[in-house]
Amino acid sequence: MSLTFAPADAAVNAAAPGASSHGEQRAELDGRIRTALAMGGADKLAQRRASGHLNARERIDQLLDAGSFSETGMLAVSVLPADRESSPADAKITGTGRIEGRRVAVVSNDMTVKGASSSAVNMRKIARLKDTANRSGMPLIFLGESSGSRVPDSLGAEAMAAAGQDPQQYCRRRETPWVSAVLGPCLGSSTWYTCLSDFVVMRKGAFLAVSSARVTSLAIGETVDPEELGGWRLHAEQTGLVDRVVSSDAEALAEIRRFLSYLPSHAGARPPRLSAAEAIAPDADKLVELVPSARSKTYDMRKVIAGIVDEGSFFNLKDRFGRAAVTGLARLDGESVGIVASNPMFKGGAMDPEACRKVTAFLVMCDSFNIPVLFLVDTPGFLVGIEGERKAAPAHIMNMIHAVQLCNVPKLSVILRKSYGQAYINMGGGRNSDAVAAWTSADASFMDPQIGVSVLYGIKREDDPERFDQLKVELARDTSAYALAGAFGVQAVIAPQQTRAWLIDGLATHRRDRNGGIGEHEMRSWPTYL
Repeated sequence: MSLTFAPADAAVNAAAPGASSHGEQRAELDGRIRTALAMGGADKLAQRRASGHLNARERIDQLLDAGSFSETGMLAVSVLPADRESSPADAKITGTGRIEGRRVAVVSNDMTVKGASSSAVNMRKIARLKDTANRSGMPLIFLGESSGSRVPDSLGAEAMAAAGQDPQQYCRRRETPWVSAVLGPCLGSSTWYTCLSDFVVMRKGAFLAVSSARVTSLAIGETVDPEELGGWRLHAEQTGLVDRVVSSDAEALAEIRRFLSYLPSHAGARPPRLSAAEAIAPDADKLVELVPSARSKTYDMRKVIAGIVDEGSFFNLKDRFGRAAVTGLARLDGESVGIVASNPMFKGGAMDPEACRKVTAFLVMCDSFNIPVLFLVDTPGFLVGIEGERKAAPAHIMNMIHAVQLCNVPKLSVILRKSYGQAYINMGGGRNSDAVAAWTSADASFMDPQIGVSVLYGIKREDDPERFDQLKVELARDTSAYALAGAFGVQAVIAPQQTRAWLIDGLATHRRDRNGGIGEHEMRSWPTYL
């Protein structure tokens, strides 16, 4: 189908109302629709195809169920008369559609029209769609790629006076899930809405920052590398803004669909549940092989998670950030669950400020959208040292326990091996979970018995190996799973192979049926980045 532009607005507007026939009016409408669908024109769309990336409308087509998209604001154009013919849909395509039959709202930035820059008109489009999504209970998806605020529209005092007229524009109360894909240069509104989203996927080669590398270079007077300023490694590994990293637009859109499959459409509903017949249980006997009995040996907790939840269901989030902790979504007997786990593979599972930030943000999302939380614990405590203190470790530790204690969804905790110190509480110990179980290999105390011997008796192993080992055995005896169960610090001691069954039964027991499974959402306005 060839794409042609409609007659100039000036010629159309010159006609007196009622002067044309219905056929002529329909022809005018069809022409304007063709103009909107043509986006930035054939040449720019060809350049887009040559780059290997989808355009804004192709992204919508791949994201949504076939034929389900209903556009709003298709005929919007720039407020400036001189730009009206060159701004189809005013650079941001908005509307609603369906994913797996569920209604969603979508904003797709069109880089072929004025660099998808933000303007007074397209900001109105986004504001109206946000209101619609909140009122109707639909997830809101931002397909981000934008050059930032439109110049010269935004220059001058008059433009500034028109800005900021919505005092709630950037408030998040998590009425519905927000999702962002960083699919190219993201500046301005694309950056702001990404930072407010519950899930962010970023394509390699894309860019996310406050200002472009060129503007930043001019501002600070030195050359800036775009990758260093806002590339995927920065946001996946250092800032923690990005949850998943992909190599193509198609992969990013598939990640969005998968993420939303675990979440309800809005905060007043339970997450969707698959039938038990669709849930494939992994081989429970492999858990014994995955976790060494010797506490000094490391292992990958992600493999343990995969050995407990429904086969193929674990969706890891922020895997490159705060790696001493694992967070992600999964299914257990078909039910959506959130996983919070320590990972001995990194820093021995000792929680650092980044791990605390990661867990806190994840708990906020789970609490806001009624997703039960499962803690899998094997941690020697919090990582201590000068670097952690410089990163305000105590404040992040308190933020995390604050989130754990405000979190009103069902919470279950399983201690695999170690659970020491304050981390015992932060990882769901005691009454901070609805129920706690310990593997037969579990060990809980204020500190590792090996360190405890040195603290209590003032000796090191090299000083007197025989006495040190004897004292260590005595201390460890009082920290065993059975000692913990004897004090009713756990409600059950289980073999590793029983973990999945215990968790499934625990979820059935603590699912909050009196409230329809809907929590109190005390963290719905918690900042999205700490």
